[in-house]
Amino acid sequence: MNIELKEITIRELTNGYQDNDENGVVGFGGKLDIRPPYQREFIYKDKQREAVINTVTKDFPLNVMYWAVREDGNFEVIDGQQRTISICQFVSGEFAYENRYFHNLQQDEKEQILNYKLMVYLCSGTDSEKLEWFKTINIAGEKLTEQELRNAVYSGSWVSSAKPIFSKRNCPAFGLASDYMNGSPERQDYLETVIKWISNDNIEKYMAEKQHQPNANEIWLYFQSIISWVKATFPKYRKEMKGIAWGFLYNEFKDKNFDHKKLEVQISQLMQDEDVTNKKGIYEYVLTGKEKFLNIRVFTDNQKREAYERQNGICITCKEHFELSEMEADHITPWHEGGQTSAENCQMLCREDNRRKSGK
Repeated sequence: MNIELKEITIRELTNGYQDNDENGVVGFGGKLDIRPPYQREFIYKDKQREAVINTVTKDFPLNVMYWAVREDGNFEVIDGQQRTISICQFVSGEFAYENRYFHNLQQDEKEQILNYKLMVYLCSGTDSEKLEWFKTINIAGEKLTEQELRNAVYSGSWVSSAKPIFSKRNCPAFGLASDYMNGSPERQDYLETVIKWISNDNIEKYMAEKQHQPNANEIWLYFQSIISWVKATFPKYRKEMKGIAWGFLYNEFKDKNFDHKKLEVQISQLMQDEDVTNKKGIYEYVLTGKEKFLNIRVFTDNQKREAYERQNGICITCKEHFELSEMEADHITPWHEGGQTSAENCQMLCREDNRRKSGK
């Protein structure tokens, strides 16, 4: 791991500054990727960027910035993006400070700003070293997300291709699946989620393997297949479908033929079942058959006490006497056979017998 502290003047930083949709935001003679295309578009408010210019004009020190050294020798801002953009925008005449644009300043005032020195840490090393270092310094300001840090470490043709699909406001992935996905494309939530799905939760390994692939077609086609499968399997949309880990379910069940009409009848019944407290989990339950996704309503303390007194503290299975605190409530008729979580359907078992029954 190599970390170098370097002085950069504002003159050098703003040389070649551009801000457009095609090339993103670049500076430092075109060698610095200040905000890559389609990265999140957080912008300082007026008071924040004026505070940056105030610090510069008074020759006070700004906090140190951090740049990653790319494989091609160019750089990408890891921390200090908004300070950098504020400086570049002021020098390029995009806003005024104290009612004066940069071109309104006297020559000596301009020179003072252009000669101002910024302290920048340049970081180069292996992917794992850079990722760990970025996490360490990502401690202030508008923090980078885990996926934004990975994008910096594994920057290349694959990330550049994936971002316009998954990481921009109103991107194709958002248009296709906003009803089914949580989070924000701009904060890389969509990209992180779909990589997690396609890699079986091994995001960094996948990105390392794909770093220099010419495009992200594979993951985009995979994502479209997931959403198509969801819509075909569950054609009636409900708000509970938003945020489910659809990719993992697709990976496991995509080759199984489901009768969507029968699934809908089952889902509708479960939605009306007051014992099912996790309605979102219904979709995972009807595919997997695992009741844990439903969070079946538990018996109340009063129901437990009533059953305990009715049994005189005797465990139904082993016929031994126990204190109430040593027993657990159980459905006489199991929930999946139509048994309700009611006082009439409650029985008390000792912990050992209940565990044994639950494990069957």
